[in-house]
Amino acid sequence: MKAIVQAKFGSPETLQLLDIEVPEIAEDEVLVRMQAASLNPADWHIVRGEPRVARLMGLGLTRPKNRVAGIDGAGIVEAIGTNVQDVRVGDEVFGFFQGSFAEFAVAEAGKVTQKPAQFTFQQAAALPIAATTGMRGIRDIGEVQAGQRVLINGAAGGVGTFALQIAVALGAEVSGVSSARNGDLLRSLGAAHVIDYAAEDFTLGSTKYHVILDNTGNHPLGSLRRTMVTDGILLVNSGGSPGTVFGPIAFMASAMAVNVVVRQRLRLIPTRESRDDLRALDEYIDAGQLAPVVDKTYALTEVVEGLRVVEGGHARGKLVIAIP
Repeated sequence: MKAIVQAKFGSPETLQLLDIEVPEIAEDEVLVRMQAASLNPADWHIVRGEPRVARLMGLGLTRPKNRVAGIDGAGIVEAIGTNVQDVRVGDEVFGFFQGSFAEFAVAEAGKVTQKPAQFTFQQAAALPIAATTGMRGIRDIGEVQAGQRVLINGAAGGVGTFALQIAVALGAEVSGVSSARNGDLLRSLGAAHVIDYAAEDFTLGSTKYHVILDNTGNHPLGSLRRTMVTDGILLVNSGGSPGTVFGPIAFMASAMAVNVVVRQRLRLIPTRESRDDLRALDEYIDAGQLAPVVDKTYALTEVVEGLRVVEGGHARGKLVIAIP
């Protein structure tokens, strides 16, 4: 099979499209013929092995733990392990994979579920990491309620577009921060207010927000806190620059330290790969309240190009890979 192989940490150019053997599955796993995969900010962090402290947290110390790149996507079940009972050969599924940038990929059976019938494979591939992160942040950790004022910094990105839609579905008045070119997109997703970060610093405004989801990490914690009500919730989901030792982890650690001594609640959105989260998306999808924004589709041969766009931080919604 053809796969994007990562033999060492480095720039996206270190990735290679190679012919390798189809992976074997364990008793609790499934083999999926991939139809599409998603490009995430996590992918370029994994490729570069940065922030370096993350190598101690499962990326691999001197070289990547997983040979094939890619962490989520969608496809058709080709084979199932002996202990798998709730997934069948031929099922169309989406979810979390071990090496989704390939013609075949392995997943734990409990990390995939049925693809929404109304979505294409490419649309479904855009969902797992970004949509579940946005949902858990807004619904579960942010506890957004109808009538609350919610601000999403980095609203036009993958997590941002999903989080915006879910906040609107919950009845919030949502302000989206992005570049001017994304204004119409954010309004079409339900944003009541659009803030062009190049023209206006939202932290200097008079509006106080009940919940802020920060996807960019481009404002100091003090500035963000001044923009919140006294018992507001700040959701820290910020990215980080390559070439650093701690990257976004330093900003997140600062938020947790401050959280101990302030009334406002500063919260992280922990990574989680859960079938329950995937299935929880159905409520919003079936109601017509949640749909992926797919900015561009790449071929498997164009993964490096796609990762460069994601790393630059200017993707609108999601970028996906069509396989084969």
